[in-house]
Amino acid sequence: MIAFRPVLADDLPVLLEWMHRPHWREWWGDPESELEHVRDMIEGRDTTQPFIFVVDGKDAGYIQVWFVKDQQGTEFAKEIPWLELLPPDAVGVDLSIADRANLSQGLGTRVLQAFVRRLRQEGFKRIVIDPDPANLRAVKAYRKVGFREMPDLLGRTGDSLLMEHMIMEGVS
Repeated sequence: MIAFRPVLADDLPVLLEWMHRPHWREWWGDPESELEHVRDMIEGRDTTQPFIFVVDGKDAGYIQVWFVKDQQGTEFAKEIPWLELLPPDAVGVDLSIADRANLSQGLGTRVLQAFVRRLRQEGFKRIVIDPDPANLRAVKAYRKVGFREMPDLLGRTGDSLLMEHMIMEGVS
């Protein structure tokens, strides 16, 4: 069973430890800076909603949903100009699995399917994800869930591959 619980201040030390792991460092930024972003979220300075995903009662990773309209026109958007190219009603998702041993086991696919289903139930129509195109494991998992490259943004987003979730038969 997969569940999602909001990140609390008590989770920050564990998140920092996860963020220092090599498979996180490969795709995420500096752990201390990333943790400060999460702290901003849980203290209300950023509208992004951070969650720990729990699998069979065990904390297994991190997932967040961010609101495109809240990032557009910000200092962050100056660093990542492709944010201005996205539809303002979209939400974005980021995730990482805590333990390297759980990579390439289908966990990311199952977690993302469950999270997308939750977002759809909450009424979100446009869901995007922005992996590094070199992160082939992530891109493959996202495609399995129903994310597809946004053709009009190909080649315009630097080291991010913008993908949007498409409702497919058997995948919601």
